[in-house]
Amino acid sequence: FESRWGHQPRLDSPRCRRRPLSSVADRRARGARPSRPRSQHFLRPAFAAQLVRDAGIGRDDLVVDLGAGTGRLTAELARVARHVIAVELDPVLARRLRGRWRNVSVVEGDATRFRVPRESFRVVANLPFHRTTDLLHLLLDDPATPLQRADLVVEWGVAFKRSVPWPSSISGVVWGAFYEATLSRRLPREAFEPPPAADAGVLVFRRRAEPLVPGNSVVAYHRFVSSGFRNGAGRRSAARELDAHAWAARFLTKIRE
Repeated sequence: FESRWGHQPRLDSPRCRRRPLSSVADRRARGARPSRPRSQHFLRPAFAAQLVRDAGIGRDDLVVDLGAGTGRLTAELARVARHVIAVELDPVLARRLRGRWRNVSVVEGDATRFRVPRESFRVVANLPFHRTTDLLHLLLDDPATPLQRADLVVEWGVAFKRSVPWPSSISGVVWGAFYEATLSRRLPREAFEPPPAADAGVLVFRRRAEPLVPGNSVVAYHRFVSSGFRNGAGRRSAARELDAHAWAARFLTKIRE
């Protein structure tokens, strides 16, 4: 493992891979200028430690910290994980992270362009709020991505929206076929330095032991769900009234006809 991650990883490293599916994050990354650091809200140490404890990270885990910032989460993760990959856009902060922990590799760059590991991994991160949607696409769009669980600090409204049983978006339905989303806790503004404009929440995605639809049908499933949102889900059910299981059941019925 040390021979694999002991060097400085690059965003274009062949040791990591990009998901094959086109996504919002991919399209924006190809067409936009390189991102620059924006306003940053760092978790206070006590909350960072609690987040890592709640995540249940173990000695065998490879963990990715997206938006590592000053390293408060990274430091807690380094104490308990096998290896940590800390991704940070701000070059000053990234430089300060390097060399502080033997089991931490630092990647300087835009987290939305990070090439995810090819082996099983976890994510524990205080996401940059303005990039939350793109980072969710990065992690969840491709069911072949070997992500096992993600514990993510996001804005409260996002955490609530993504954790309700009835997904309100096409992406939420598709992700729900492969991951179960839950809202772990609410974090007050005072949990951050400096405090953001609104409270945050801890949104947890856990890979399902058995997906609700086959992984190799995700493109067809995305088309099916998109059509349902555009044209109605049929059988007198509105698209936003169906949970992930109901959507998957209708899709499986359709492909068996």
